[in-house]
Amino acid sequence: MKFRLLPVIALIFLSACSETKPQAPVETAPPDTQRIPIGQLPGIDMAAVVSHTKVLSSDLFEGRAPGTKGEELTVNYLIDQFKKAGLKPGNTDGTYVQKVPLVGITPTPAPLVFRKGATQQTLKWRDDVVAWTKHVADQAALDNSELVFVGYGVVAPEFNWDDYKGLDVKGKTLVMLVNDPPVPDPSNAAELDPKTFGGKAMTYYGRWTYKYEIGAQKGAAGVLLIHETGPAGYPWGVVQGKTGEQFDLITPDKNMGRAAIEGWITTDAGKTLLKLAGQDFDALKRLAATRDFKPVPLGVTASMNIHNKLRTIDSKNVLAKLDGADPKLKDQFVVFTAHWDHFGKNADGIFHGAEDDALGCASLIEVARAFTKAPVPPRRSILFMAVTSEEQGLLGSQYYAVTPVYPLAKTAADINMDSWNVHGRTKDLTLVGYGASELDDYARDAAGEQGRLVHGDAEPEKGFYYRSDHFNFAKQGVPALDPDGGMEYVGRPADYGQKMRDEWNEQRYHKPTDVVMPEWDMTGTREDLKVFFTIGYRVAQADKMPEWKAGNEFKAKRDAMLKENK
Repeated sequence: MKFRLLPVIALIFLSACSETKPQAPVETAPPDTQRIPIGQLPGIDMAAVVSHTKVLSSDLFEGRAPGTKGEELTVNYLIDQFKKAGLKPGNTDGTYVQKVPLVGITPTPAPLVFRKGATQQTLKWRDDVVAWTKHVADQAALDNSELVFVGYGVVAPEFNWDDYKGLDVKGKTLVMLVNDPPVPDPSNAAELDPKTFGGKAMTYYGRWTYKYEIGAQKGAAGVLLIHETGPAGYPWGVVQGKTGEQFDLITPDKNMGRAAIEGWITTDAGKTLLKLAGQDFDALKRLAATRDFKPVPLGVTASMNIHNKLRTIDSKNVLAKLDGADPKLKDQFVVFTAHWDHFGKNADGIFHGAEDDALGCASLIEVARAFTKAPVPPRRSILFMAVTSEEQGLLGSQYYAVTPVYPLAKTAADINMDSWNVHGRTKDLTLVGYGASELDDYARDAAGEQGRLVHGDAEPEKGFYYRSDHFNFAKQGVPALDPDGGMEYVGRPADYGQKMRDEWNEQRYHKPTDVVMPEWDMTGTREDLKVFFTIGYRVAQADKMPEWKAGNEFKAKRDAMLKENK
C-alpha cells in the first residue's frame, strides 16, 4: 500500500449516465447488460469480507512475509476460498499459482567516496547515502567511476526531451535529480506547462524506478539520485528504510544488466559533490528544467564496494478465473488485483496488515463470489489475482506483467484494491490518476448511481499512481484503475476524513497496530466494492475494451500492442 498524504478535495460533479442505443445481440448476452443498474447487481457479503480479513491478519499468519510459513498459509487459504467460490484455476497449467522467483539481497554497509585530485568526500552509509545492488552476486562495486550529472535523466521523445544529447555514458556513474523536469508554462511562468510532463502531475519519467531503468539502458555503472523531500514526495527517513534485505525478481541474466550500484544521496551531499566539481546545484537544477540542458561531466570519480548476503525463494501469485460466456470475447480478461503480502514479524511484533492488504484479498474473494451470481454471466473472462511482494516493490505484479499467463493485448483492464475506507459511508470516491483512461468514466457512472461524486487525488505531483500493483499493468499498456476511499463522510464533520487518514498514517500504516478494529464501519466499504464490481462487470460486457485517454503516457504502448495483435 502506498503512503498517502491528506488531500483537500475539490469535488468534480458527475454527469448523468446516458442511455446506450440497442445493438445487435450476441449469442449469450443481451445488448444492454453493461448497463444493468448497480442496484440490480449482486451485493458483496461484508460479513465474509471481515471474516477473511481476521483470518489473514491473525497471529497464526505471522504477517504474511514472502518465503515464510505465513506465505504458505496465505496461499493455501486463498486457493481454498477461490475453490469454494466456484472459480477455476487461473493458470493455464491447471493450478491456482504462478511461481515468482525472488532473490533476497542484504547489503553490508559501505561508504561512498568521491574524489577529485587529492580532494576526497566520504559519504556515510544511511546518513548521507543509501545504496544497493540488484545483481545476484556476492558483491558489486564502483571503482573510480567517472561521474556525470544528467539533470533529470529523461529521454521522452513525445516531449522532444533528451537529457543525454548523444553522450556515451556507458561505464560511468550518473547523478540525477528526482521527479520530472519542472517546465514553466509559457503563458504563466508561475505554473508548470500542462503539455510537458503533465504539468503539476508526476509522470513515470519522474519516478525513481524510471531513473534506474534508463541508467541500465544507457549501460551506466552506477545511478545516484539526489534526494529532495518535495520532488520525491517523502523524507530521507523513508529512503533509509531501504538499508536492509530487499527482494527482487531473478532475471535470466541475474540482473547483471542493471547498474552495479543504485542509490540515493542526500541534498546536502549532492550540493557538496557539485561544489567539489566546480558546479552550483541551483544553477544546474534550473538548466536541467530546459530542453537546452546538456550532460555535465563532473571530473569527479566514485568508489563503493557493497558485499551481499543472498537467498533465493519461489514466492507465489494466486490466480483464479471465471470463464467468460461470449465465445468471441471469452479469451479477453478483466483483472482484479490485491496483494497478499505484508512485512512478517520482527522484534517489534507481528505486522498484521489488516487494511494493508488482507482486506483487499478478502474483498477479492467476495467480489469473485459475487461474479458467480451475476444476473447475466460476464462476456469476457474475469481473472482474480492476489500478488506477492507488493511491499518489496510491486514484484509479484511486475512478474505477471512481464510474463503474463494471458496476453496483455487481450487484457481489457486491471482494477486494483489496495486502499480502504473502514469508517462509514462517503459522498465521494477518489480515483488516483483520474482522467487517465475510460475506466474513470465507468467509475464515475457507477458511483453516480449511488448518488456519489468522483474526483482525482489532490496531490498528483507525488506520483501515487505509480506506487501500487495496477501500475505494472499500466506500464505495459493495459488500462488500470487505482481507486481510493472518499473523504466526505455522511453525517460526519467536514474534517473527519482527514482526521481518519492522519490517524492511519501516524498510528497504523506499516506498523504492528494494523489490525481489525472493533469500530470498523464497513458500510462505506460495501458501497466502494459495489462500484469496483460494477466497473469490472460493465467492462466485461462492453463491445470494446476501454482505452487510455489522449495524451496519456501509456497510450502509445497500448496502441502499438493492439495493432500488432490485429
